[in-house]
Amino acid sequence: MNIAIVGTGYVGLVSGTCFAEMGINVTCVDVNEQKIQSLLDGEIPIYEPGLEDMVKKNVAAGRMRFTTDLTTCLDDVDVVFSAVGTPPDEDGSADLKYVLAVAKTFGQHVKKYTILVTKSTVPVGTAQKVKAAIQAELDKRGEQVEFDVASNPEFLKEGAAIKDFMTPDRVVVGTESDRARKIMSRLYKPFMQSGERMIFTDIPSAEMIKYAANSMLATRISFMNDIANLCELVGADVNMVRKGIGSDTRIGKKFLYAGCGYGGSCFPKDVKALIKTAEQNGYPMQVLQAVEAVNERQKSILFEKLLKHFGGDIQGKTIAMWGLAFKPETDDMREAPALVLIEKICQAGATVRVYDPVAMPECKRRIGDQVIYCKDMYEATLDADALLLVTEWKEFRMPSLTALSRIMAGKVVIDGRNIYDAEEMCENGFAYYKIG
Repeated sequence: MNIAIVGTGYVGLVSGTCFAEMGINVTCVDVNEQKIQSLLDGEIPIYEPGLEDMVKKNVAAGRMRFTTDLTTCLDDVDVVFSAVGTPPDEDGSADLKYVLAVAKTFGQHVKKYTILVTKSTVPVGTAQKVKAAIQAELDKRGEQVEFDVASNPEFLKEGAAIKDFMTPDRVVVGTESDRARKIMSRLYKPFMQSGERMIFTDIPSAEMIKYAANSMLATRISFMNDIANLCELVGADVNMVRKGIGSDTRIGKKFLYAGCGYGGSCFPKDVKALIKTAEQNGYPMQVLQAVEAVNERQKSILFEKLLKHFGGDIQGKTIAMWGLAFKPETDDMREAPALVLIEKICQAGATVRVYDPVAMPECKRRIGDQVIYCKDMYEATLDADALLLVTEWKEFRMPSLTALSRIMAGKVVIDGRNIYDAEEMCENGFAYYKIG
């Protein structure tokens, strides 16, 4: 089976690689010539554990190729996946110009029955616009070519994307035709050997499922952060509260960890887009508006704790920061709490020393030399007056407190992910602060 995937960002490249791993011939398309040349040279533009080796393996096997021109492969493929970006507009709505550009190109050049599948996260109603754009181009050509559109949202977690794709807990496909349904079933059959987990829906429902899922997870995070802040005020321990409510099978344990706010490419963008979709339909999403407000406030919580410890003045202080990415196992810094913290700390007149296992090049691309980049976690704490744990990378989980005591100027640890033991920190002479 031959497919094309337009867009070699996170979703497109991971999806294409995993399809190729199952023996499907994949052509990855991107208008960014530099990105395609890098891929042809064996350079992977994103960090995802295991992805680089898998790409090289499937390129060598002839199952993956890269091009800047969809038309070079369109005649030979059965399915075209659109995995281009849908960045938020200034008002929070999803920008569909790249999605519609793919539809236009598809309509200008398609010659035989092909399915155009939207894998990007798009608002409800996008498939209708895609279908209309394709049909408009066919009308201009004066030709009748059968085609279908479908929605196949992704549910990949950065840092575990390959596992999520290869052994999915569900594959959602929205389609209007039995023909498209059969082709999509065949395409995903290799991933269903341990059980049928395909969910077929109408197209609007498939488009809504992704937004609803991410918004629910974001809601759980903001809810627990609100609970954590209240716990501090009343003397409760949010970790005990989490265990108590997480053991309720109606609630479950996942996404109940308090922290310094969520970031990344999905939750912030999708919450904003769903709020905007509701606005456009005359309905205020009051819960999600609160979710977003709580999260934005939570990104400053570590700065507030830092300021409080030093009596409101950190002018001239040196602050160490462990972790820059919005979560472990990725270099993604989109909407990352670290960016908010760095800005506030620098504006307050302090120096910031940072270390992250993979995200420092991305940080430098975003903010330049506002901070001091260090070669390891201990160098970052050299002569630091306080340490902020922002991203819970595994290598940060068991630091040498003896080493920290020796090299830090002040023994202050502010734990933004609640991974350290308060009693152990205090026994070693550290002033320790956590969330909740």
